[in-house]
Amino acid sequence: MDEPRIGWIGVGLMGHGAAKNILARGYPLAILGHRNRQPVDDLVRRGATEAASPAALAAAADIVFLCLPSSAVVEAVVLGAGGLLGALRPGQIVVDTSTADPDSTMRVGVRLAERGIAMVDAPFNRTPKEAEEAKLNSMVGGDPAAVERVRPVIACYSERVFTLGRLGDGHRVKLLNNLLSLSNTVLVAEAIAAAARLGIDLRTFYDIAASGGGNSRTLHVMMPWALAGDGSLFQAALWLGDKDLGAYLKMAAGIGAPTVMARAAQSVYQQMRKDGHGERHMPCLSELIAARYGGHIRDLP
Repeated sequence: MDEPRIGWIGVGLMGHGAAKNILARGYPLAILGHRNRQPVDDLVRRGATEAASPAALAAAADIVFLCLPSSAVVEAVVLGAGGLLGALRPGQIVVDTSTADPDSTMRVGVRLAERGIAMVDAPFNRTPKEAEEAKLNSMVGGDPAAVERVRPVIACYSERVFTLGRLGDGHRVKLLNNLLSLSNTVLVAEAIAAAARLGIDLRTFYDIAASGGGNSRTLHVMMPWALAGDGSLFQAALWLGDKDLGAYLKMAAGIGAPTVMARAAQSVYQQMRKDGHGERHMPCLSELIAARYGGHIRDLP
């Protein structure tokens, strides 16, 4: 059988690597243009075609992937004027890899189903480095038949593919994962800022924390910036912490789950946005926290 034609909307830091690996496995790929031309031009050089609109992309694809900043953007791209909904055909599948509000996912899924179009939610975790290396972890929810159709494509960029069941479960688990990751980011940043204020050698602190109960993957992606200015291991903007934890808090409120840590962590990200640092990447948080309390680690980029 011919490989399904793939459409991809959102070729930013994470989407570029995933789309690149789909191309490398031989799938025909159409992508939607982006204000940042570098990833678009790179994928076109590798063999992708560029679509001029969501409708044009829908016409050129059998499976459409989304990798967008928020549920609001997903809804605009799918349901808005000139969006995917009016151009998709029965039997097509929409796969949303965004970090999204599960309630929004369900609403979009219902609208698509009314037109005979399946939806799968398949957010991923890890970083742009793993996206480029085809080592993401994907969390997949949706109708089993649709999931099986898209699984080989998701496997192009994933080291592990976790099948969760219902539509929306991928996004639900992603929010739980981000609760852990984003809260730990604040914790690690505070510890680095306190160590610097105490005059503790940061390399020594890192070695001690990494050898005991303070060890975590977050520690290893945050410390290289504090030590040497290398933020390449955690290229995620601070505003995403506010957005993702807000989505988690909404989900938690709906089931009566505890939110103490989520609210504490979100307040830090909200303060960073208020201070004008929302576009800075996560590793800078240690300096931003240190500076608020009269300390200093290294100059911000």
